[in-house]
Amino acid sequence: MSRTPALDLSSAPERAFAHVLGNNLLVSVMNCTVWFALTFWVFLETGSVFGTGLIAGIFLVATASTGIWFGSLVDHHRKHAVMQASAVASAVLYAVSLAVLLLAPDASFTTVASVPLWVFVVLLMLGVIAGNPRSIALPTLVTLLVPADRRDRANGLVGTVTGASMLVTSVISGLLVAYGGMTAVLVLALAVLAVSVGHLARVHLPEPGVVTTGSDAGAGVDLRGTLRLVRGVPGLLPLILFSCLNNFLGGGFMALMDPYGLSLVSVQTWGLLWGALSALLVLGGLLVARIGLGSRPIRLLLLANVVMWAGTMLFPLVSSVLTLTVAMAAFMLVMPFAEAAEQTVLQRVVPYERQGRVFGFAQSVEQAASPLTAFLIAPITQFLVIPAMTDGAAADAIGSWFGTGPARGIALVLVVTGALGLLVVGLAFLTPAYRRLSAAYAASPAPDPEPGTATSPPPAAGVPAALAAGGEPT
Repeated sequence: MSRTPALDLSSAPERAFAHVLGNNLLVSVMNCTVWFALTFWVFLETGSVFGTGLIAGIFLVATASTGIWFGSLVDHHRKHAVMQASAVASAVLYAVSLAVLLLAPDASFTTVASVPLWVFVVLLMLGVIAGNPRSIALPTLVTLLVPADRRDRANGLVGTVTGASMLVTSVISGLLVAYGGMTAVLVLALAVLAVSVGHLARVHLPEPGVVTTGSDAGAGVDLRGTLRLVRGVPGLLPLILFSCLNNFLGGGFMALMDPYGLSLVSVQTWGLLWGALSALLVLGGLLVARIGLGSRPIRLLLLANVVMWAGTMLFPLVSSVLTLTVAMAAFMLVMPFAEAAEQTVLQRVVPYERQGRVFGFAQSVEQAASPLTAFLIAPITQFLVIPAMTDGAAADAIGSWFGTGPARGIALVLVVTGALGLLVVGLAFLTPAYRRLSAAYAASPAPDPEPGTATSPPPAAGVPAALAAGGEPT
């Protein structure tokens, strides 16, 4: 691992980064709490795996369809203004959702076919999605506020914030749903968002002007220019497509994990368990911040995926909360390394003035496949696999050692998902794109914009100057 310098929080830009990071933690906790709590609550109210799969699908469709637009907002407006507007939009949508919850009859939320239920779900998911510009702005602020030789460690702290969000979220969600329902969740969310807006209003970011290149000033979504830039970096598009395929499988994981866990333990225990596991996500992020990523972050990204998919394949083989806990512990520990590695690569090979669009593009493409899986896996599991594993052909074939019943049907889908994930990672190691991107990263001088200036940094190695400025490749 590399021996890069520690972050210097005595400098004004890095102090500002610390404030933004803490503020993002506050908002991320609440947005994740709303999402987790909604999933728990809908499953408990309706008992439908199909319903939780639809929630995951709605979330992922909205994430995939808005990433490029949100990235353009981040690039063409001050990051501070984007983050404040994001929090205000979430608060407005949560307030409208609370009104729907209080005005609709309680019985309308007990069936998955209820119109008021899905109006409520969609409004809440839009509120969560409104927080996504912050997740796109944050890595660009790492580039702006943190020197190049310390960015991998700063990205580790971003991973720590993600882990801390899940740690607090899991505990809060389970307990709030158990004892206060969605009303308590939304009242708390509105209070926390108000505090966040007030705090960030007092934080000064050294960005007096919007950094643009001449040809893209005032541009809108700029999908064509972003695609030209992504294609111009050797191996970058295959990296994004790898993550897309990975997330195609991850959609099934998202759709089924909560129903599987809730089939083993109570909602309170499930929330507390995820809280404890998420402490390892915090530990993983702190490890990245402490030791860095080394000189081969792309290789580290793939190795982290090997660990995560192996755990997904192995833990459902036995119907035990213990095996689930061990596998998810490994999953949580290595996830920050994977996330920080991808962010560090993008920050190094993409010019700063276009990083918002590239991060948004990556988010859209990487998430595009997940909704398809989420929408497919939930009904396939509910209507085909579960019956087959209860008293059908699958139960007859493997039920004697694998087990039978609804929970084992979900487990079978998770095993197959993990095996496919391992296959994808193994193939990625063998591709020429992996070697090309590794070489491009090693050869790229990291763009290091001076905080508070509106000048463009030099393009990364392997990116023609005209392409970095938004022109056509020659």
